[in-house]
Amino acid sequence: MPYDLKKDLKQFYAPKNTDWALVEVPEQRFLAIDGQGNPNTAESYKRAVEALYSFAYTIKMAAKQRGEDFVVGPLEGLWWADDYAAFTVRAKDSWQWTMLIAQPPWVGQAEVDEAREAVRHKKKIDAPVRLETLTEGKCAQALHVGSYDDEGPLLARLHDEYLPEQGLKPTGLHHEIYLGDPRRVEPARLKTVLRQPVG
Repeated sequence: MPYDLKKDLKQFYAPKNTDWALVEVPEQRFLAIDGQGNPNTAESYKRAVEALYSFAYTIKMAAKQRGEDFVVGPLEGLWWADDYAAFTVRAKDSWQWTMLIAQPPWVGQAEVDEAREAVRHKKKIDAPVRLETLTEGKCAQALHVGSYDDEGPLLARLHDEYLPEQGLKPTGLHHEIYLGDPRRVEPARLKTVLRQPVG
């Protein structure tokens, strides 16, 4: 059976709670690429996501040939802005992001370097995809069902009610995990894991 992080780390990739709950997230390794701007309209965002998936599937195919097959994980993103209100009012042009795809524990720099050469040669994609380790630790996490643009009230509840009630503050970047493909799933049925490192 191929390694599947959605099953191995089910608590973090298939949560059921639609209101905030605290979880302890283990250290994880990701393919990562940075950018800024509206994810719906910025050409740089489209290119970044294409590059990430090209790397992810190239690494998967090489691993499969070695007998270490795995399921490519969902797209994830770290999001921030100079003013947090940019998220509650959805001022997307001012958003900055690091898009991510989680990797199995055995994927290291050598595999990423090998994929870089293959992607450059076969797909003519030369993108600054890197390997990054995230250690988020204690996080508030909830499952949002619906359009990405409807996340505002749940995020406002996190910052205005839940964290003050728990005596906690944000300690890292807002993290989203996209469990549905917006090209194939109607907005009302999209599922997104929202996560905020806290302390």
